[in-house]
Amino acid sequence: MTRESTEIAIDVRGLRKRYGTRQAVDGLDLSVHGREIFAVLGPNGAGKTTTVEILEGFRSRDEGTVSVLGVDPAGGDRAWRSRIGIVMQSTNDQAEATVRELVQHFARFYPDPRDPDEVIGAVGLTAQARSRSRQLSGGQRRRLDVALGIIGRPELLFLDEPTTGFDPEARRSFWDLLEGLRDAGTTILLTTHYLDEAEHLADRVAIVRDGRVLALDTPAELGGRIDRRAIVRWSERAPSGTPGEHEERTETPNAFVRELRVRLGLGEEDEVPGLEVLRPSLEDVYLSMIGTPPVATANPPEPAGALR
Repeated sequence: MTRESTEIAIDVRGLRKRYGTRQAVDGLDLSVHGREIFAVLGPNGAGKTTTVEILEGFRSRDEGTVSVLGVDPAGGDRAWRSRIGIVMQSTNDQAEATVRELVQHFARFYPDPRDPDEVIGAVGLTAQARSRSRQLSGGQRRRLDVALGIIGRPELLFLDEPTTGFDPEARRSFWDLLEGLRDAGTTILLTTHYLDEAEHLADRVAIVRDGRVLALDTPAELGGRIDRRAIVRWSERAPSGTPGEHEERTETPNAFVRELRVRLGLGEEDEVPGLEVLRPSLEDVYLSMIGTPPVATANPPEPAGALR
């Protein structure tokens, strides 16, 4: 798979949406390449959910052009809908149905569905295939949501806050699942409040605020992050013998540490006391643009108009 695909799965230009006097989306532009994981970050009220709902065809827009898999979602027909998958923030429907019953039921909605048992295995629920939906843990229910989202062989999968409420182990397992889907050719657009999730998963990231894209790039290069100076910290005894903490900002941390070792008279096997090399994190870049950290709620509300 080529991460830098020239195929454009989603193209948005000049998107605007107003609710009364509030401009929820204000001239937003973005493009999502085919077969990539694309993450959208931003504070609550930034316009993320409204934008995604417009892309899914569940909400109308006021202005702008939108193309999703080559189709304007405002006029997307049943054939177009069969090419996309949607996983909402939370679902609690059909609690008495078993995992297998639900997956088999949703498979009937698509012209060329995947094998239900194969999908159940792919999301790691083979052992729970006969369990009722209400008996599943939060992480298992999320895997079931993904199974229902991918049963129709979607070319494009929308994920809204996919791991909110997950424990660390469940989140890591879910990440592996998403990477497998991407590697198999599925384009994935996800919104998340977890910056480590975006850094781990996303091929590219967009930061949205006030209905506009502030920055769009790979996690490593977002906001010029790769070019920002690193901070080198170390401990060094003063002439009096009292240890002191020092730090230096530098664009060449490896060269600086080599020079520091020489200055301190250290051998090749000696450790520089208290050495730390700190590079700007994705959170640092995010906060420099947004000003406040994203907050993940334990039980986020289901977005209005988001249907499976």
